[in-house]
Amino acid sequence: MFIAMNRFRIAHGAEKTFEEVWRTRDSYLSEVSGFKEFHLLKGPQTDEYVLYASHSVWESEAAFRAWTKSDHFRRAHAKNRAPADTYLGGPKLETFEAVL
Repeated sequence: MFIAMNRFRIAHGAEKTFEEVWRTRDSYLSEVSGFKEFHLLKGPQTDEYVLYASHSVWESEAAFRAWTKSDHFRRAHAKNRAPADTYLGGPKLETFEAVL
């Protein structure tokens, strides 16, 4: 099992907009070989932002990497984005391989 997480720092007041973009987007993940599950997680707040993480579970790292090079990936990321001032910097990708 392989987990890919993108962490997003979202400006206060932009949480609903950010969540709605994810709720209404076409992800195409269900059509991708090796995909298992997805969650959008809302984390702690600071004085500056609210932390979110997109959390996807894959059969393997190879399946995840293949998705990032696929037409499904390009279509999912081509439209339906939150306004630029929603984000405080770019996403931070973190990946994990299950050991137990």
